[in-house]
Amino acid sequence: MASRATSKGIIPVIRTSDADFEATFIKMVERRHQEAEDIDKAVRKILNRVRDGGDEELLACVRKFDGSKIDSIEELEVSNDERDAAAEQIDGADRAALGKAAMRVREFHRKRIPSSWEVREEGGATFGHRVRPLHRVGIYVPGGQAVYPSSVIMNAVPASVVEVPEIIMATPAQPDGSIRPEVLLAAKVAGVHRIFKMGGAQAIAAMAYGTETVPRVDKIVGPGNIWVATAKRLVFGDVAIDGEAGPSEVAIVADRTATAAWLAADLIAQAEHDELASAILITHTNAIVSRVQDHVAKQLKDLDRAKIAKKSLTTRGKIIVTKDVEESIEIANRYAPEHLVLSLDDADLVSKGVTNAGALFLGHYTPVPVGDYIAGPNHVLPTGGTARFNSPLGVDDFLKRMSVTRFEPQKLRELGADVIRLAAIEGLTGHGTSVDLRLQQIRSARRQREAARDAEAEIEA
Repeated sequence: MASRATSKGIIPVIRTSDADFEATFIKMVERRHQEAEDIDKAVRKILNRVRDGGDEELLACVRKFDGSKIDSIEELEVSNDERDAAAEQIDGADRAALGKAAMRVREFHRKRIPSSWEVREEGGATFGHRVRPLHRVGIYVPGGQAVYPSSVIMNAVPASVVEVPEIIMATPAQPDGSIRPEVLLAAKVAGVHRIFKMGGAQAIAAMAYGTETVPRVDKIVGPGNIWVATAKRLVFGDVAIDGEAGPSEVAIVADRTATAAWLAADLIAQAEHDELASAILITHTNAIVSRVQDHVAKQLKDLDRAKIAKKSLTTRGKIIVTKDVEESIEIANRYAPEHLVLSLDDADLVSKGVTNAGALFLGHYTPVPVGDYIAGPNHVLPTGGTARFNSPLGVDDFLKRMSVTRFEPQKLRELGADVIRLAAIEGLTGHGTSVDLRLQQIRSARRQREAARDAEAEIEA
């Protein structure tokens, strides 16, 4: 049975009662973008150039691919004067908004910093975890004509909260070699230490391998285009990454209490990101479908990025009609969206059934943009269905844990025989020997102490 109502609106409509629903929905769930082989080869070439050629090749790639006027390697790093001047170029209300966003994100992440811990066990054993920040991290921020100060804040603030000693940022410059002042101010309020005017795969290579000017980092985080995403995937192992970010996506579960115009605006807000973005409405209320379609068509007429949003909604969007709210939540959990909005009368109660979502937005007055900018939780989220097993960016991403163990002789004597036995099961007799030699010493020392006590007792007798 063909999907119904696709001709009545911009967004295709499917129903869980359709005979072909499962096949259609499986394609939606299996949505991770596969990079083209030619891009993979081209990115490898850039990575190798920068890794082997250092500053010289980095500068050549920046000139060629970023299209910005950078005449020397000295100009690659943003100067203190440039950073100081940025704040003076920004409207006071904009400065305040950026500062408030950074403050709220900082306060959110401060509430969940894990601590080192240690437990002492009877018999002389101590074990625990010591938590340490990474030494140096790299933040990638899309740039050029784009302006993403929120990306700076969301990626850098968690690292700053756990006191990573050095946070560097890479972002492509504008054609005249400058960085947008809003981005520079965001870097200041977010705690970024150094900023480099470089983008694309060459920026990822410089941070992953280091050059004479750009220091090597321990981890790279931040969104980017397919060249950046591919480069991050290829350098993983030489450096840690936050994950492979895919196109932005939202799923909205709505009932009869939802406002159609708001739902349309929320779908469009996600679709205007990118033609590959996915905006999904899931509802058991049939009457709302046509109203949402009408409002989408109306609102697109006045949208600056209407062409992009319409292409996204037509090719990647869906309205899924279910039999009830329980089935809607089941569908949402299977889809595991980056953003999940519950535009429901009883959103808090229904949310207890949600198991897979990068970020959850409850109620009619909590659209995704409040999370994008100022709510506090991080907007760097798992995409492509990876919310089944991944989490939002947070302080944990900039920390490492070392386990700590200490055994006193008494504890080794208590458990050593079991270690030897377990090593023998695995055929690793050398493991057993390393313990047995210590047990022999413990037994010898014990016999010596007992002999000394016996001798002392004879003298006293």
